[in-house]
Amino acid sequence: MDIPLYLYTGPEFGERNAAVQAVKDAMKKKYGVLDEYLFYAGDTPVSGIMTVLQSGSLFSSACCIVLRAAESVKKKEDVDMIVSWTKNAAESTSALVLVSDEVSIDSKIEKCVPPSHKKIFWEMFDDRKIPWINDFFRRNGYSVDDDAAEDILDMVENNTEELRSECSRFFILFPKGHTVTSPDVDAVLAHNREETAFSLFDTMASGEPVHHKFELSLGVLQKMRLSKDSSSVMIIAGLTSCFRRLEVWHKLNASGQNDDFNLKINGFSSRKAKSQYSRASQIWSPGQTAAILAELSSADMDIRSGGTLVEDVLLQKLVYEIVIKKGASCAEYENV
Repeated sequence: MDIPLYLYTGPEFGERNAAVQAVKDAMKKKYGVLDEYLFYAGDTPVSGIMTVLQSGSLFSSACCIVLRAAESVKKKEDVDMIVSWTKNAAESTSALVLVSDEVSIDSKIEKCVPPSHKKIFWEMFDDRKIPWINDFFRRNGYSVDDDAAEDILDMVENNTEELRSECSRFFILFPKGHTVTSPDVDAVLAHNREETAFSLFDTMASGEPVHHKFELSLGVLQKMRLSKDSSSVMIIAGLTSCFRRLEVWHKLNASGQNDDFNLKINGFSSRKAKSQYSRASQIWSPGQTAAILAELSSADMDIRSGGTLVEDVLLQKLVYEIVIKKGASCAEYENV
C-alpha cells in the first residue's frame, strides 16, 4: 500500500489544484466523511501539523492536510518529522498533500513520496494556449476570434485556473453563440478585472515614472482592500511568490541559463511572464529583491501581531518601500 503522501509542484495552478481536489474526492469516496485542513509552511509549526496528521479526527474516518509553500520546509528537525511519519503511514487514514509553486522541495522528503503521488505541473506551452481558450469557449457554447484570444492571454495570469475564471465572465454577459472579440475583452477584462497581488506586482513592475507608478500601485491596493475577499496575508503571500520568481529569474540570468528551455522549466514560458520579469529585473537588482522579500516577511509578522487596525497603513508602507525605496525600510513616509 502506498504511503498517503503527495507532492504537487509547479506554476500551473489550475491543474495542480485539480489534482489536490482529486486526492480529497478519492478519500471521501473511500472513507465517507473527511476532515480537511489547509496550512502554509512558516505560518504553522510543522510539529503542530504533524500532531493533527497523527491524531486524526474524533468526528470523521479520515483527514487530509494540504501544506502549501512546502519548499519552505527546510529545517532538519521539520524534515525529519515528516520523514519519520512516512515510515509508519502506509495504513494511516490521514493524508499529507505537499504543494509548492516551485518545482522541487527538500530532497529527503521528495524521496519518501511514491512516484505515482508526485507530479510537476508546468505552464502550458505557447502553442497550447490558444487551442485551450478556443476549446473552453466552444464547450460552453461560445467562440472567440484569434485577436481576442491573444488579448486574453496578455491580460490573464498564465494558468488554467485564472483563465477558466476570467473567461467564464463572458458567459454571464453574452448570449450563447456569441463570438468574443477584442472590444469585448477590453470591456470585460481590462475595465472590470478584479485586482490581485499579481496585478499589483505587474503595476509595480510597469515602465511608468516611479512616482506615478507608486500612485497607481496604491490605487490597485485600495481596490483590493475594498473587495470583500481581501486578505492582507494573501496579498503579502502573492507578492512574496512574485518576488521569489524574480529571484529565480536573476539567478538564471547570472548563471547564463536564461534560454527558452530553462525559462520554461522555471515557470517563465509565456510571452507575458518573460516580458514582465525581464522588466522587473531592470527595476530591482538581486540584492534589492532579497531585501524586498525580507520586508514582505517583516510586514507579514507585523500585521499578524498588530491586528486589523494597522493593516492598511502597513500595506501602504510596504508598497512605498518596494516602489520608491526598492527594498530599503523606512521609519516613516517621506515626501514623494
